[in-house]
This record gives sequence, structure tokens and C-alpha cells, in this order.
Amino acid sequence: MIDAFIRDWQALNFLPHFTALAFAYVLALPIGWDREKEERSAGLRAFPLVAIASCGFIQAAESVVHESPVALARIIEGIIAGMGFIGGGAILKMNGSVHGTATAASLWATGAVGVSAGLGAYDIAILLSLVTFLTLKALTPLKKEAESEKENGVMKS
Repeated sequence: MIDAFIRDWQALNFLPHFTALAFAYVLALPIGWDREKEERSAGLRAFPLVAIASCGFIQAAESVVHESPVALARIIEGIIAGMGFIGGGAILKMNGSVHGTATAASLWATGAVGVSAGLGAYDIAILLSLVTFLTLKALTPLKKEAESEKENGVMKS
């Protein structure tokens, strides 16, 4: 009985799944760190969890969808919709202004990082993570400048 258990355990191939999940997790960390430092509604814990969940759904579905592109597309469609729902929770309307859209979009992009890693498209996952992080970092000063100009009455609505 123990021998059968060990044979079954050895037959499981954890390494490819672990690699994809770890890759998604690591790529989501800089995005989560940025949102955490900016004190946004989602941060260091949420972003890696979104990435590994998205990746995990893809990885778990592999044995079910086999070579069916339609089935895989439906699973990805469900993940996209779920990411929209999670992102919607990050958006707040207060005093006539909307906050959290960048965090919501970042969560959506992080879901795409996880899906890409789950599909083995590591190059796409890296690019998505990099562009998302750089967008948050590089455009934040421009956003603050635009907000300052709005407050000073320089920009017209």
C-alpha cells in the first residue's frame, strides 16, 4: 500500500505547475508592492493571489480541456469576467470623483499575467507585468501634476 502511494506520488508532475505558479506570483509582486506603497485598496497580498489563482485555474483546466480551444477560451473568458468583478470592488466613488480605477485595471492585468503563465506564455507574462508596473510608476508623477493643475484651476473641465 505504501509502495503504491509512493508510485502514485512520483507519477504526479508538480514541477511544471509549481514553476508556472511561482512565476505568476513573482511577476505580480512588484505590482502589488506599488499599490501597497500607494496605500490602495488592494496591495501586496491581493496581487500575487490574483496571479496564482488565474494561473491555477488554467493549470487545473489542462486535464479537462485537453486540446479543445473552445473549452480553454471559455475558461479564460470566465477568468476575465471574474477579474472584472474583483476590479469593480476596488473602484470607489466619493464626493463626485472616482478612485481605484488604476488598481482595478492593475488587478485585471495581473490576472492576465497569471493566465499567461498558466498557458506557458512566459514572455507575455513578463511583458504584461513589466508594462503594468512601469505604467503605474512612470505615469504617477504625471497624474499628480494633472491633479495639481486641476486644483489650481489651470485645467478646465
